[in-house]
This record gives sequence, C-alpha cells and structure tokens, in this order.
Amino acid sequence: MTLIPELTILQPDDKEHIDLPRTLEDELAVGKKRLYIESYGCQMNFADSEIVAAVMRNAGYATTSSAADADVIFLNTCAIRDNAEQKVRHRLKHLTGLKRQKPELLVGMLGCMAERLKTKLLEEEKVVDIVAGPDAYRDIPKLVEEAESGQKAVNVFLSREETYADISPIRLNSNGVTAFVSIMRGCDNMCSFCVVPFTRGRERSRDPFSIVREAQDLFDRGYREVTLLGQNVDSYKWSSEVLGARSEELGEEHASATPHSSLPERRPLAPNTNITTFALLLEMVAQIHPDLRVRFSTSHPKDITDDVLHTMARYANICNYIHLPAQSGNSRVLKLMNRTYDRPWYIGKIDRIREILGEDCGISTDMISGFCTETEEEHQDSLSLMDYVHYDYAYMFAYSERPGTLAAKKYADDIPEDVKKRRLNEIIARQLSHSAERNQRHIGQVQRVLVEGTSKRSDDFLCGRNDQNKMVVFPKGNHQKGQYVNVLVTECTSATLRGEVVNE
Repeated sequence: MTLIPELTILQPDDKEHIDLPRTLEDELAVGKKRLYIESYGCQMNFADSEIVAAVMRNAGYATTSSAADADVIFLNTCAIRDNAEQKVRHRLKHLTGLKRQKPELLVGMLGCMAERLKTKLLEEEKVVDIVAGPDAYRDIPKLVEEAESGQKAVNVFLSREETYADISPIRLNSNGVTAFVSIMRGCDNMCSFCVVPFTRGRERSRDPFSIVREAQDLFDRGYREVTLLGQNVDSYKWSSEVLGARSEELGEEHASATPHSSLPERRPLAPNTNITTFALLLEMVAQIHPDLRVRFSTSHPKDITDDVLHTMARYANICNYIHLPAQSGNSRVLKLMNRTYDRPWYIGKIDRIREILGEDCGISTDMISGFCTETEEEHQDSLSLMDYVHYDYAYMFAYSERPGTLAAKKYADDIPEDVKKRRLNEIIARQLSHSAERNQRHIGQVQRVLVEGTSKRSDDFLCGRNDQNKMVVFPKGNHQKGQYVNVLVTECTSATLRGEVVNE
C-alpha cells in the first residue's frame, strides 16, 4: 500500500525501496548523538520510522542522513515477502564492515521482520544489537541503553492498546507538502498468505480527536495533503462514553475555526452513538480545511461501505481514488486466501464505486500470481477481472510463502517459479495496457494538481498528483511547491500525465 511518485506499474522491488532520512534542521543537534533510519516496505513502516525518530529525539538523539555519521542505525523492516527480508540481510552485511570501523556503533532491527524472527535474529545476524517489534517503539531508548552496556536488547511484545496517538511524528525525508497519518494498527483479517496479523497484532483504532489534531497541525505547518493509513482503514472504529460530548465540542471549535462556505453543510460527527466509523473520521479530517487534500489506504473489499463512498462524493477535498486489493479474480482461490468475498462480490463493489463516484474514480489493486494450487484457468480469471475493472495501476507479485501463515501450514506451495513468473508477466502486461488506456482518458481534461516538487528528470518541470493519484508533469514557470495548479493534460504515458498550466 505504498505510493511511489512517477510509477504506474509497481513491481516487487518498488515496495522495498530504501528511504534515506534527511538530516533534521535542529539547532540543538550539535553535540547530540546521531540516529540513522532506513525504512523498507509499506507506508506504515515509513510512518512508524517517523514515530521512532520522535521517540529518539525525546531521548536526546538527532537524525542524520549518513550511516557513517551515526551512533545508532535502525533498519525498519518488512516481512511480507522473502525478497524483502533478503534485502535487509544483504544490507546488514554492509553494516558489518561499518561496525568493524566503529565498534561502538549500535545496529537495531525494527518492525515486521524483527517481530517475526524475534531473538532468532540475534543468532543469525551477529551485527544486530537491538530487536524491537512494531509495538515496542516507546521502549527503544531503554533498549539502546541496555545495548550500550554490552547486552543484546529485545522487545517484541505485541500490544492490544498501543497506537502512539500521543507522539508527534518527525517527518523524515519530507517534501513539506504531503504526509502520512496512521489511524489504526494491526489486522484481524487473517488472509492465509499474509504475515501481518502475526507481526503487527490485532486491530486497534486511534482516538479520532488525536488524528484530527495531527492533521490540523500539519495543515497549519504548510502541508496540503494527508494520507490516512491502516492495514484496513475501513474497519476503523473508536468508541468512548464521552465521545458524544467531545464530538459536540469539536464541532463547535471547527465551526468557528474553519468558516468556509465551500465545504458542505456539516453533519453531526457521531449522531446518537458513541462510535466513530471510518466514514465519520474521513469527514472530520475533510472538514479541517477545503485546501487540505485527504487520501486513505488500504481498503478491504469486504469492509468498504456506501457511507465511505458517499462521504467521498460529498467532499471535493477527499481524493477520488481507492486502493481495493483483489489478490485474485477466481472465487476458489479467494476462498483459499481467506479473503471472505468471492469474484461476484468484488465486482459488485467495483460497480458500486463507479455508480457513486463515477467512471473517473481511480482504482488500484494488488494481484498475486501463482497462489497455491492456482490453475491456468484461474489465472485467466484474474486477467479477466482486470479487463472488467480496468485498474489505473496495480501492485503485482508472484506468490511468496511466508513461514507461520495459514497458507504455509495448510497448502503446498506447488506452482513452479517459472510458471509464477510467466503469469506475473502476463498480469503486468495487461496492467500496462489498462494504465495507458485510463491515462488517455485525461487527455484534453484540466486536472487540479498539488505541486510536490521538481520533476526527477528535469529541474525545468514540476510534478504533483491529481485527484486520482496520478503523477502529472508540467513546465515550472513561476509555480511553487505546495500550490494547487490547473493543468491541461496534452499527452501521457502508461505512468505519467503531461501538460500545461492553465487558469481554469
């Protein structure tokens, strides 16, 4: 569930690219110890690294963009596929040489891979001093102190309550325009191929008022887009006996703080109930300001509701884009995957999205090739589903068996690797065609684009995303990062829209 600029077809390596954190502009950094973080995998890991940076800053550390300058190096890891873990192990080999030159250097493994392997990591990777799971980040300063004493330090306890709601993340490698906001942690879905429920624990939702405060603070600091994150955002639910009173209080505050006639008339945030659903949370964030653009990821097909779709239609600043992972187009395979829906159910969700949000709503997916016992005919069902939906882009992978998952325990990984790769290539080729077709729809249209920065290919061009999450490139002119501009699309590739800025 990651968003990678200027890529439409997202292949396996794209999900494990390294994020090199910038050096924070902290006047008090002189004389402090230095922290270096590399993040692998999904958006949640990048958001978690920002929480870790905040925890460590409170403990007296400043971040650095150079591993060679660091006193502590953390790798925030992914365990979703074997390829992701092998990348981390390869990186550890490089850090072994750095530690020989600097024996006092501490190396820590954080995140899903740390949670999956636990103390086994210390046995397999001698360079590692600290192992911390996703719910142990508050404890990291203590783990560092323990490691400084010469002891290996481990905390992989999974919590049923931890959401880090009270920690203000430090935005690493930020463009100052877009930011991630985590709204919940964990997953209860138990898809048979997925290790996430075992590495991130059970679902728990964050206090909605802390989410709104974080988004408001980002807007006040000049950010113009937030992406609400969760393993399955549509299952977000938060309840409190005092929520009704606090909702009324928040409504009054927002009524005086954001008197924008361009926003729809405000509905009660939690009428006659003490439960906040994702649809209500989405509305609360959208009401902060019409110039704050709101995205979210990821949606599970079984949980996305008409209330969410109608809320998206109601607010122009909620982006017209949904990531709705299918994983397979065949009902039997979906049952083996424990996705709890079948092909007709999924198609019904797609039809409902098109009905409420229109044909231009951007839709992306995840697709797995070569899942256990998948036949050639069932693979063709995935291709035919893609033909039905015409996704704007997709994350596409060959099946990778993960130890401890339900699939690893119950099913044989019996599809040969060459067959998996051939099927994956067919899925990728089909998606390339659909992406090009979907992008061609925008030629001749004026797209509202939030400028995120300079194009990677030329300093004479700027880039930003439109409502459907597509990268748009256009001449720089006098425009600045963080502005909204209207771009007339004149040409496209399967990955990018290109055009000229116009007044309307």
